[in-house]
Amino acid sequence: MEVRNVIDSLIRSDKDELAADIRTRKYYRQEGNFLWINRHGLTSQADTLLRYLQTVGEMGFSPNRFCVKDIQNDIQITREMGFDEAHPINHVFGRLEYKLTKAYLRYATGQRFGYTNPSFLLNRLDTLKPHRPDTIRRPVRYRGLFDIKMDLPDDGFYQMALRKIEKDSVPVFLSEIQPAGTFYRELAKEVAAKQGSKDWQAKLLCNMERARWRLKDYPQKHKKYIMVNIPSFHLMAVDEKDTLTMRIGCGTTETKTPLLTSTIKRMDVNPVWIVPRSIIEKDMIHYFSRSYCKRRGFYVMDRRTGKELNMNQVHAGLLRDPMYAVVQRGGKGNSLGRLIFRFDNNFSVYLHDTSNRDFFKQQNRGVSHGCVRVEKPFELAKFILKDKSEKFLDNLNYCMTTDSLNDKKRIIHSIKVEPTVPLYLAYYTIYPTKGNTPAGWSEYPDVYGFDKAIYQYLIKNYR
Repeated sequence: MEVRNVIDSLIRSDKDELAADIRTRKYYRQEGNFLWINRHGLTSQADTLLRYLQTVGEMGFSPNRFCVKDIQNDIQITREMGFDEAHPINHVFGRLEYKLTKAYLRYATGQRFGYTNPSFLLNRLDTLKPHRPDTIRRPVRYRGLFDIKMDLPDDGFYQMALRKIEKDSVPVFLSEIQPAGTFYRELAKEVAAKQGSKDWQAKLLCNMERARWRLKDYPQKHKKYIMVNIPSFHLMAVDEKDTLTMRIGCGTTETKTPLLTSTIKRMDVNPVWIVPRSIIEKDMIHYFSRSYCKRRGFYVMDRRTGKELNMNQVHAGLLRDPMYAVVQRGGKGNSLGRLIFRFDNNFSVYLHDTSNRDFFKQQNRGVSHGCVRVEKPFELAKFILKDKSEKFLDNLNYCMTTDSLNDKKRIIHSIKVEPTVPLYLAYYTIYPTKGNTPAGWSEYPDVYGFDKAIYQYLIKNYR
């Protein structure tokens, strides 16, 4: 049997559906050139690749998923010229050619971009209910939960990776694509040690995978940034050596806070709150009363005219009409508190103060509809501000603590943040406590089940 026939047979029996597997089959179906074998036999690049593949067990993966044993055995037969009736040369070369390419693309893609695509995986976890139930079968809609720009493999990457084999550049290429950073290296050491409980090992595997993702932007690129880690329910604001930390409240498991990157551009003092339609329809309609609205400072506005309605005209049915908005006046008792931190995003979420602070004492602080409530809004504003003059901060404090703002000269409505401050809404269930040392890990619960989704995918495809 010719080498091509052996490869064709392997293609027909290969049912794996990872992108790298599909690319491998496509390449050989189109009769691409042999990459690992030539008239002299097997190239030395196969040995280089094998050395890398032999480390996948230390990363928590099964060597079988990368054909390590099969490749190792066939390389040994080739190097020792052990071809015979049981191991015909064309069969050995066909298996090596196909399995080396398949394992190479699996490994190279995973190490360069990550073995999971979080945009695909996490954005298909939570389904959205239809606006109105009907008998028409409609496509399933999902809640967006991941909106972080990152590198993803495309046609250009796969073509480039294959060219590296043809140009005898595999050693340099495999070295260059390895994830960088102390966080990844320390997690890799922990995974390789294979110590601790099964749950701990699963968390290590998931956070090591996160460290592989090649995000377009990282906190470590900036001297000054704000990072919210949802599983820890904490915010960390870093300005070189100075660090401010505080507790936060974030979305519940039903209304999760999305993962994203942005920049703080503006702070509004004593903001009004335009109640989202989802909250009106899910909550407000069911406990609506005029006395409640008056007590909490709510009013109804006609979106077409911008005018406030007389509350005697308002009833629960009116709230269902999207032409009317429910608005809460700014000041004491407002659900957004006294200060809101605004940043561009696709989810209408923001960081803000809160009028209800009791939940900060709770361990699980998943309490919001998706926004992030901060424990120390004044301190966070001070961190963000370029102008930290005593007079300005005194006026800001006045606006945030005084019920009746009678001194018009001291009133601040909005503050433009210049320069803008990078913001990261992230999700790590293991994170360094003090420095990136193995002894300094902090462990957090998988509050949204993101670890579970990542782990199940890795187990299904790589264990």
